[in-house]
This record gives sequence, structure tokens and C-alpha cells, in this order.
Amino acid sequence: QVHLVESGGGLVQPGGSLRLSCTASDESLHYYTVGWFRQAPGKEREGVSCIHVLTGNPQYKDSVKGRFTISRDSTKNTVYLQMDNLKPEDTAVYYCAAPQVMGYGCYDSTIQGSEYDHWGQGTQVTVSS
Repeated sequence: QVHLVESGGGLVQPGGSLRLSCTASDESLHYYTVGWFRQAPGKEREGVSCIHVLTGNPQYKDSVKGRFTISRDSTKNTVYLQMDNLKPEDTAVYYCAAPQVMGYGCYDSTIQGSEYDHWGQGTQVTVSS
């Protein structure tokens, strides 16, 4: 069981930037695909981005392509989600997650939460003027 912790959320104006961090204190994230998901009030959870454990290839939901960047720093055991040009519709609780099975969960832009087994507690992102 890997325990994931997100940080970096906050309040930002439209057009601003935030960088979210996902870290694990008890296990190396180097061996896991990591995904970022978000859930806005009254809406279903959706996959935003992921980075594959073996290929390092990133995937992005269409609406965030060109604005969000996922990256991995193995020396810090952290996966980041850099979010630029934020819009009010990006407001949500953001979660990082990891599948138990190596290689699952990060094939294309349709990032399925059902393939992810380990979840963090979430961090709130609010985009508002």
C-alpha cells in the first residue's frame, strides 16, 4: 500500500499558475504510474493527466493540453502537475493516484479512475477573480 499526499493547491486568479505535488512517504513512486484527477462540486471525477511508469509518456485530458504539464522527479520521490493559464472551470479538488498493477492506467487521454487503487486525500484548487 502506497500512501500518497498532495500539496500545492490554493486560490489563484484566472490566467495564473499553480504547481501541485504528489509524494509518497513510504514507498518509491519510481515504480508506479501516477495520475492526477479532479472533482468539482456536483460533477463526476475526471482524469486530468498521467505519467506512465515504464515509458515516462504523459497523457492529458483534451481540455488541459497545452496548459498542464506532468513531470516526475525521482530524486524527490515526487510527481508534479504544473498548471498554467488556469481557468475558472479548472476549480476542483485535485487528487493524485496510482494503480497497483504496473503499466495500468495511462494509455491515452481517457484516464480511467477505475484502474487506480491508491489515492491521496486531495488538494483544493480554486480559480477565481
